[in-house]
Amino acid sequence: MEYVRLEKEGSIATITIDRPKALNALNLTTLKELKQALAQVVKTADVRAVILTGAGEKAFVAGADIGEMAGYSTSQALSFAQAGHRIMTILEALPVPTIAAVNGFALGGGCELALACDLIYASEKAKLGLPEVSLGVIPGFGGTQRLARLVGRSRAKELIFTGDLIDAARAREYGLVLEVLPPDKLMAHCRDVANKIASRGPSAVAQAKRVIEHGADLTLAAGNEMERQAFALLFGTQDQKEGMKAFVEKRPAAFTGQ
Repeated sequence: MEYVRLEKEGSIATITIDRPKALNALNLTTLKELKQALAQVVKTADVRAVILTGAGEKAFVAGADIGEMAGYSTSQALSFAQAGHRIMTILEALPVPTIAAVNGFALGGGCELALACDLIYASEKAKLGLPEVSLGVIPGFGGTQRLARLVGRSRAKELIFTGDLIDAARAREYGLVLEVLPPDKLMAHCRDVANKIASRGPSAVAQAKRVIEHGADLTLAAGNEMERQAFALLFGTQDQKEGMKAFVEKRPAAFTGQ
């Protein structure tokens, strides 16, 4: 792949958007390669967490490639939006948790990419925002929907209507990012979180992610029913037997994902 790097260390996969000269902007090629990288992650049975970041020190992903997008027709814009939405849907549907390591600008499509991840951690130098209205358009990769669900409708409206960028500290205050780290500590922190997740029962983590994601759009009663069914289902796994046996025997569990 030309613009996306996929690396694996132990049970942690790291996907890096690698267009530093373009501040890692998303063009059609990058979206296709990101889809390819995510497909490889799905095929790799022992991956238990994914970290998503950008190359260089300036940007996570500075947005969509405006130079490529500026001349789009309505139909081309729809195709581009559909390509972006497919990536976000794949990220949300991955059976393993995804962590966005926001190391710099996360604007427009870059912010939307982070929003599609399960956990977001940011460098002190990070800037986040959805400035599309300053270009005469709106977020096209799910930003209007995911941001409102994460920080509330009023705050999302403020950020999207003004197109303002916010620093990492303000993003944490809004609930957009979980923690803010010094630049040289960001990836280490993300790896620590990923490794902790990887030490837990992978089937249980996958079910927890599924129930949280799908339950958020259901009534409380329907969400609780989904939880009950998933809880019971896990008692048919080897990991449940190993986890509880290890607890009784006062030893670390050796989960296999079975």
